[in-house]
Amino acid sequence: MIRTSRTAESVKVTFALPLDLTAGRCSVVGDFNEWLPGTHELRRRGNGTRSASVTVPKGTRLRFRYLGENGNWFNDPDISDQDGSDTVVVV
Repeated sequence: MIRTSRTAESVKVTFALPLDLTAGRCSVVGDFNEWLPGTHELRRRGNGTRSASVTVPKGTRLRFRYLGENGNWFNDPDISDQDGSDTVVVV
């Protein structure tokens, strides 16, 4: 699930997943963090999810995937737009 919060020039993008979707550590990896695993690790929240946020300029096209334990790459289950094997969202 992707949630956004906008200001006049930027967008805070929150990537959130249910805790039970993947076991162990998980991070969101994409063109906004140079595809570096662990840069935006999803942290456990009290509402039964794990999430991480980034702030980008309005109109940014984000390509990303999630990386779970043992090299398990997967896409956001709530977004159908893809570019190759990557999930894509424009904020």
